[in-house]
Amino acid sequence: MHGLGSTSGSTVPVSTKAPGKSTMDEPLYLEDLRPGDSWTSDRREITADDVADFAALTGDHDPLHTDQLIAAESPFGGPVVHGLLGMSVMAGLSSNFPTAATLALVSISDWAFLAPIYFGDSIRVVTQVLETSRHGRRAGRVTWLRQLVNQDDRVVQQGRLVTLVSARTRARTVKPTPARESVTHSG
Repeated sequence: MHGLGSTSGSTVPVSTKAPGKSTMDEPLYLEDLRPGDSWTSDRREITADDVADFAALTGDHDPLHTDQLIAAESPFGGPVVHGLLGMSVMAGLSSNFPTAATLALVSISDWAFLAPIYFGDSIRVVTQVLETSRHGRRAGRVTWLRQLVNQDDRVVQQGRLVTLVSARTRARTVKPTPARESVTHSG
């Protein structure tokens, strides 16, 4: 499981390893990615304005997410950020750490909301390659572990994402050898 589900509210050791150069001009391809490779994004502060904009966009105006909430009224001691806003920010922060030649998001699984994100928290994303495999002749499937980490190094959300990533080279296809007629030799 690579630690999935075992870090409930725990801290995470953050690697700053950046295997291969990844820039907007030079994305990483399937062949550049190896299990264990990891990246850490820049930080982003989540503001009350971010939460208000997300609420307006989605229509989710639950009182848990309003800055007028009195701390005594909240099970979290104050207003908290929408969990899906955290996931959305994770998608943006991780899009350049690394910049991969992504073709499609295939799935999200095992996503866990481990601790609340509060207004004013500064979050970053730790991304690790868990697995790669060819998928067709021109792409591959990459399974990533993504962890959303706050300013106290606490993992607040995490899960697995599977994406299709373009391959630098086409996979060779082996043409089947036509069957020969069997010849019987008598002796």
